[in-house]
Amino acid sequence: MTSYDALLLLSFGGPEGPEEVIPFLENVTRGRNIPKERLEEVGEHYFLFGGVSPINQQCRDLKAAIEADFAANGVDLPVYWGNRNWTPYLADTVRQMKEDGIRRAAAFATSAYSGYSTNDQYLEDIARARDEVPGAPEIDKLPVYADRPGFIEPFADAAKDALSRLPEGARLVFTAHSVPLSQPGRELYTAELHAAAQAVAQRAAPGAPWDLVYQSRSGPPSQPWLEPQITDHLEELHGRGVRAVAVVPIGFVSDHMEVKYDLDVEAADLAAELGLAYERAGTPGSDPRFAALPRHLLEGAS
Repeated sequence: MTSYDALLLLSFGGPEGPEEVIPFLENVTRGRNIPKERLEEVGEHYFLFGGVSPINQQCRDLKAAIEADFAANGVDLPVYWGNRNWTPYLADTVRQMKEDGIRRAAAFATSAYSGYSTNDQYLEDIARARDEVPGAPEIDKLPVYADRPGFIEPFADAAKDALSRLPEGARLVFTAHSVPLSQPGRELYTAELHAAAQAVAQRAAPGAPWDLVYQSRSGPPSQPWLEPQITDHLEELHGRGVRAVAVVPIGFVSDHMEVKYDLDVEAADLAAELGLAYERAGTPGSDPRFAALPRHLLEGAS
């Protein structure tokens, strides 16, 4: 741990006002030739929440929780925060780190899994940001952590809580962001998701049935992505006589827009139409056990 002189909290970013929604979505989709009409359609998801994604505030809360954990455990490292797609942009944060005299930092990403979009793309972000800042500090990304107690235990407690609000016999349904079947690292991503879902299910409802499904696909219909989608799965469960579901967003560390819209609006509305009792479990967010993860990962880093 002493070989680092800072921690960098690395995240996706999100708009914090209606005027920022379309520019943010343009950043996210740059180079993919997404029609403006499609961006405006997705933008409506954000406008339902005042044009504000919850993710930036959740990063502020997590940053404060990590700082509190460091202080309580004698870790004397400053914590910085930078985003891929919106302010504070990662390159600007790296520039500030350089100005502050930081020479080597460890990066903790708000993504728990292996795979391209969940891990490798953050490595590319770090390299790109460092290229923009002459004399930038070294930055090592900390390992993925989907199997760590600080990730699993908050989810298990949240799943138990969701099940407690449902009739007996409710089914656990774990969800994660879908990715194209052709995406590099997809097999490891799905294996880690399955292992994490199994670990949470064993703690929350030993022996109870559970499923792993996907959400938030954004590619053209002709491109195969991980399935089933949660909405299709809810209809299937209803047809099989299931009457209550607890949805656990195991692929996400906090309640950002894919959780708030795709699960709390779209899936919840469908469940209501089907007559399915529906509860959505919380995510780790700034839970102290999750906020302690960077420290635990640093203890194993050199």
